Amino acid sequence: MHWPFLRVKIAERSMEPALRPGDWLLVRRTRRIRPGQIVLARHPGQPGLLIVKRAARRVPGGWWLESDNPGAGAVDSRRFGPVPVVEGRVLFCYGRSLFRTDGGASPQPGASKNPGYALPVGVFASPSSSPRLRARNADTLARFMHRSEQ
Repeated sequence: MHWPFLRVKIAERSMEPALRPGDWLLVRRTRRIRPGQIVLARHPGQPGLLIVKRAARRVPGGWWLESDNPGAGAVDSRRFGPVPVVEGRVLFCYGRSLFRTDGGASPQPGASKNPGYALPVGVFASPSSSPRLRARNADTLARFMHRSEQ
C-alpha cells in the first residue's frame, strides 16, 4: 500500500514561471486528472525518473503532458509521446523561491517561522471550485504545514 501523499522537489526550469527549482510540491496519488492540472508522472523511457508537467489532454495511450517553459530544453510529450500512467496531481507548492529573492538570508513578509520555507501557495482550488472542495483542501494544507513546522 502506498502513502496517499508524496513530497517532491523541483529540480529543473521546465515549469517556470509556475514552479521554480527548489520549490517543494505536495502531490496526491490519484488517477483522477483533468486537463490543465499539474501532475506527477513517470518518464516513459526511464521509469525511475519522475517528471512534473501540465496535463494538456487525454489521448489514446494516456495523457499528453506539456511543460510551461518549453524553451528551457524541457522534455515532455512532444518528445516522448503520451504517458500511460500519471502518479498523481499537485495539491500545492511551497518553497523558498515563492517569497524570498535573497536566497533565504532574511524573512520577507508572509514567510513562515520555519527557516528557508515560505507559506504555501495554493495551485489546487480555483475560484470556481465548490466551497466544500476549497475547505477540504485548506484543511489538508493546514494539517500538512502544522506537521512541517514541528
